[in-house]
Amino acid sequence: MPLWMDEKEIRQQGNELYNKFLSIEDEGIYSTFPYQPQLEEIFNTKPRKLHNPTEADLLLTSLYLYYVDEVYHGLDPNTTTKLGWLLPRKEVEPAVLLDTIIADQQLEQADSLLLFNQYYRLRDALKHYRTIEEKGGWGMIETEENQKPFRPRDSARTIQQVRERLFITGELVTNSRSAVYDEELAEAVQKYQIRNGFIADTLIRAQHLASMNVPVAERIRDIVVNMERCRWISPEIFEADQFIFVNIPAYRMNIFKEGKAVFDSPVVVGDQMTKTVIFGGMMSYIVFSPYWNLPQSIIDNEVIPAMKKDKDYLKKHNMEWNNGQVRQLPGRYNSLGLVKFMFPNSNDIYLHDSPAKSLFKKEDRAKSHGCVRVGMARDLALSLLQDDENWTPQKIDAAMRAGKETSYSLKKEIPVYIGYFTTWVDEDGHLNFYKDVYNRDERRAELLVQGHNQMIAKGTRPHEFID
Repeated sequence: MPLWMDEKEIRQQGNELYNKFLSIEDEGIYSTFPYQPQLEEIFNTKPRKLHNPTEADLLLTSLYLYYVDEVYHGLDPNTTTKLGWLLPRKEVEPAVLLDTIIADQQLEQADSLLLFNQYYRLRDALKHYRTIEEKGGWGMIETEENQKPFRPRDSARTIQQVRERLFITGELVTNSRSAVYDEELAEAVQKYQIRNGFIADTLIRAQHLASMNVPVAERIRDIVVNMERCRWISPEIFEADQFIFVNIPAYRMNIFKEGKAVFDSPVVVGDQMTKTVIFGGMMSYIVFSPYWNLPQSIIDNEVIPAMKKDKDYLKKHNMEWNNGQVRQLPGRYNSLGLVKFMFPNSNDIYLHDSPAKSLFKKEDRAKSHGCVRVGMARDLALSLLQDDENWTPQKIDAAMRAGKETSYSLKKEIPVYIGYFTTWVDEDGHLNFYKDVYNRDERRAELLVQGHNQMIAKGTRPHEFID
């Protein structure tokens, strides 16, 4: 039985599929359907020549499978796993999805089933930045070697160029073309800094100018790469009543309840040598006044060499031997701080407090051994336990400062997702760009192009897509 045809006429779903295909570049897809000429002959010839309805139906089924693979599925799971993406991939069953489409007579239904809202926000941003590109993008801001920071009330041609740049991307509503660094521009600069992973102040430094000089084509690439990441995630993840989300490049952690961010904290993540893993787990318990059981690598590479130089090293660092291992005693100087949040996993990663509070004020916060240090750990504990009658803020504070390790099992496990998005549209609709701290974006972009080219090179006949 034909899926897309009604005698010799193309059904509504077939026309919708073709119209979605015509705008596939809006989805950040650059590949070409291998049988586009035959497809265009069917839809563009007037009157339409459907000499062989069966062949046309097979062709549309091939188009459907191509569209599902490119837009809804993305890179195959084996590839993304090798690249370190260990968050659960969503399942895309083309046959089941097709049944839904045919039954509902509505292709748009597939989008809401398979793509979560961040994807659509990035898609809108992609459209906006492509419009900027069509209008010529933005010019390069002039910089000098050893560029000194610009301050409010400074006057320079560079200030005028910064004003133009921020007007193009929307941080400034109007462009006075003034070369004087005034209050209006200072507000726009702070908006730009926040939306690009910098600490907000009124100084315009060399690194800010370098960021502004990133070409619009590269920003478009960044958006497309992160749209691809969105394809790998089931929208059901973000529909949970409550979950924790850590975005590594943003150095931020949020608690979401009923789709809204209700808690926000800066975090410190793993450095280049000990990258924080991209994965998910279920937080099941909290440990107050924790011991820190040192990893064997730290014992071998740091502690033992230090002990050879100073026999009192362990005592000075509040450490002790414990069953052949080294652990640090609970207390304010413990490297895990006063509380840790556990979601047992094979990567041995968890969230925890830290005594090194100054790190949370830095722009580069890839400084840990892989775990996620939470800048507002006490507030996180308060938020997670606020509906638990066993706990009050006073009891939480007492447990954190007891100097004795105690654990508490949560009444309900909480999903934790550690992701990697270098572009993100926030709840206010602002597009944010973050530093690609683990240098993953360029490789993603290469794989997208390679995957598309390989698909085109195969030149598979339409009937070969059909089981």
